[in-house]
Amino acid sequence: MKTKLLLSWLIFAVTFTPAIADETTNADVVIYGGTSAAVTAAVQVKQMGKSVVIVCPDEHLGGLSSGGLGWTDTGKKEVIGGLARDFYHRVYLEYQKPESWQWQTRDSYGNKGQGNRAIDGENRTQWIFEPHVAEKVFEDYIAQYAIPVHRDHWLDRQSGVEVVDGRIVSIRMLGGQTYRAKVFLDATYEGDLLAAAGVPYHVGRESVAQYGENWNGVQTGVLHHQHHFGNLPPISPYKIPGDASSGVLPRISSDPPGEKGSGDHRVQAYCFRMCLTDHPDNRVPFAKPEGYDPSQYELLARIYQAGWRDTFRKFDPIPNRKTDTNNHGPMSTDNVGFNYDYPEASYERRREIIREHETYQKGWLYFHTTDPRVPDEIRTAMQSWGLAADEFTDNGNWPHQIYVREARRMIGKYVMTENELQKRRPTPKSVGMGSYSIDSHNVQRYITPEGYVQNEGDIGVSTGGPYQISYDSLVPKQSDCTNLLVPVCVSSSHIAFGSIRMEPVFMILGQSAATAAVLAIEAGSAVQDVSYDDLRARLEADGQVLQHEGGGGSGAALRPGDFAGIVLDNVAAKLDGSWQPSQANHPHFLAGYLHDGNANKGQSTATFEVALDAGTYDVQIAYPVNNNRASNVPVQIVHADGEELVKLNQRNKPTVEGTFTSLGRYRFDAGTPARIVITNQATDGYVIIDAVRLVPVKEGE
Repeated sequence: MKTKLLLSWLIFAVTFTPAIADETTNADVVIYGGTSAAVTAAVQVKQMGKSVVIVCPDEHLGGLSSGGLGWTDTGKKEVIGGLARDFYHRVYLEYQKPESWQWQTRDSYGNKGQGNRAIDGENRTQWIFEPHVAEKVFEDYIAQYAIPVHRDHWLDRQSGVEVVDGRIVSIRMLGGQTYRAKVFLDATYEGDLLAAAGVPYHVGRESVAQYGENWNGVQTGVLHHQHHFGNLPPISPYKIPGDASSGVLPRISSDPPGEKGSGDHRVQAYCFRMCLTDHPDNRVPFAKPEGYDPSQYELLARIYQAGWRDTFRKFDPIPNRKTDTNNHGPMSTDNVGFNYDYPEASYERRREIIREHETYQKGWLYFHTTDPRVPDEIRTAMQSWGLAADEFTDNGNWPHQIYVREARRMIGKYVMTENELQKRRPTPKSVGMGSYSIDSHNVQRYITPEGYVQNEGDIGVSTGGPYQISYDSLVPKQSDCTNLLVPVCVSSSHIAFGSIRMEPVFMILGQSAATAAVLAIEAGSAVQDVSYDDLRARLEADGQVLQHEGGGGSGAALRPGDFAGIVLDNVAAKLDGSWQPSQANHPHFLAGYLHDGNANKGQSTATFEVALDAGTYDVQIAYPVNNNRASNVPVQIVHADGEELVKLNQRNKPTVEGTFTSLGRYRFDAGTPARIVITNQATDGYVIIDAVRLVPVKEGE
C-alpha cells in the first residue's frame, strides 16, 4: 500500500507541479496548449519513446471535449481511428462502471451514442458523455504515460518566442519559465504560439475568389438551420418598431453586412456548451448574473411574440439526466458579433470578452425563467432546468472553456479549402480524415434593406462523404518556421475549417502531428521534409484512417463515374446569388443539390465551365423532379458557333436514363471551354442545380 501511495504521489508531482519561475525545461517536444489535440499528441510522443511536456494556460485538460461538448459531432465514425477512437473507447468503459450512473440508470439511458458493435468489435465506443467523464479520461492518459503538465502557464506573446534561423529555440512564459525543444506544437484554439513565432495566419472570412470557393465570405441571403429570421414574420430591429430614428435594439449591428462573397474580419459566434440537468437533487437554479440587463433581450421577446417555440431543440441528452446544450434559433446561446477581436486580443481583453459572453448567456437563461415576455409554457419549462451541480465544481458549475469555434488559421505550406473537402481536387499527403458537414455559425446580426433584422453567416453544406486532410496543412511554409506543427489552427480557409474544427479531428491531427515531430527529430530534418512514406506507414500502424472508400456520397446518391460522358456535379459550379443545399428529393448526385429558395429572382446564377476535345456534344441537365419546380429555367449554352438560350421545364421527369434532360447538340472547340449558365431570371418556381452532363456525339449519330 505504501508503494502504491508513493507511486501515486510521484505521478501527481510530475504531472501537476508547475515549473518554477526562471527555470528552463528541456524536452524533445514541447506542446503549448491543453486541448484534446495536446493530450493525444503528448501520448503519441511518449509512445514513440521521446520526451514531451505540455505547457498551457489551462487548469483543465481536454478543451471543449471536457468543457461541455459531450454530444460529439462525428460525421462518419469509421474514419475516426488511432488515439481519437481510443479516447471514445475509454469513455465507453467508464460508462460500464455501475458507479458512473448516479442520477439515471444505464438501462433508462439505453445505448444512445454508442458505436457499432460490428465495427468496433471488443473496442466499443461511446460518443456522448458528461464533461467530468471526458476530463477523467484525459487525466488518465496523463497519469498512465507520466506526461509532465505545467498548467496556468501563459506564453509571453510579445517577446517570449526565440526564433533563430527559422527555428524556434525556446518559448518563455509570463512567469519567466522557459521551455526548449527540438520541435514545438501549437495545440491552442487561438494559435498564440504560431503567431508569436511570426508564422502568417488569417482571421475572419476569405472572399470566394481567394481560393475559388462557393461558400466562403459574406453569405447574405443564405438561410440555414433555422438560426435566422426567415421562418418568422419580419421583426423590426428598432427600439420603437418601424421607427429607425428611435435607435437600434441591443445586439443588432447597424453596419452594412458586406457584399455577398466578399471577405471580412468577422468570426463565427462563440458560446458556452452548458451542461444542464432537470434532476431536482442535482440542479442548481439559474441565478441572476451580475450586470444583468433585461433590455439586452428585447429582440428575444419579439422573437417569441412572432411565434418562435423551439427553445429546447438543442438540449441534447447526455447520461445522468444532463444535457449538452448548444445554440439553436434566431437569438440563442451564441453571442453573435461580440468576438471579432478575440483571436488577436490581449489576455486581459480576452477575459473581458469571455466575461461578456458569460453574462450574456447566464442572462439569457435568467430572462427565460423570470421575464413575463417569455411565453408561459417556455418560462415554466425552463424553470425545471438548472446547472448540473456535479460538473465544473471549481467554476460555479459553469464550463471552464468558451467555445472558440475559430480564431487564427495558419497560412501554411498547403491551405485546405472546400475544394478538397468536396473532392473537386485531390488532397496530398493525407494524415487523417474528417467527414462532418461544413458548419459555420452566424457571424453577424444586421438590418436588411427592407428594415428588418436578419442573421448572417450560418452555413451547413455537405462534404459529400469523408475527406482527407493534408500533412502540409499542419506545417508552416519552410521559409516561415522549420520546427513547428499546428494540429488545431490548421492551414485552412474559413469555410473548410467549419468541418475540420470538430474535436475528434483535432485528436486525430494531434496524434499525426506528434508522429511527424518525432520522425523529424529522428531524421534531423525540418518538419516540412519528413518522409511522407515513413509518416504514412507509422500512422497506419497506429490505427489512423488515411483514406476511405465510398467517400463521395451516401445512400442511393448518383455518382458521376457511373454515367458516360463528362458529368459535373453542382460542387463544380461557380455560384452567384443565393443558393441553398438540399437532399430532400431523389435521385440526386453525390451529397445533394442546390435550389434558389424560389426567391430573389434574377439574382442567382450557376456557371459550369469545362475544357473539351473538339467535337459535338449532347448537353444534358440532371435534377430531381417535383411539381414545385420552375417550368421556365433559363440555360445559356456558350459553344463554338455562338450562344443558345434554352428554357428547361424542371417539372417534367428527365427522359435520358431517367436522370438527365437533353438541351440539344452543340459543337465545341478545344481552345475554348464549354460554358453552361443556369439562372433564376423570371422563373415560376424552384430552380434546381444538380449536375450537367456533356456526352460526345459520334459523326453520323
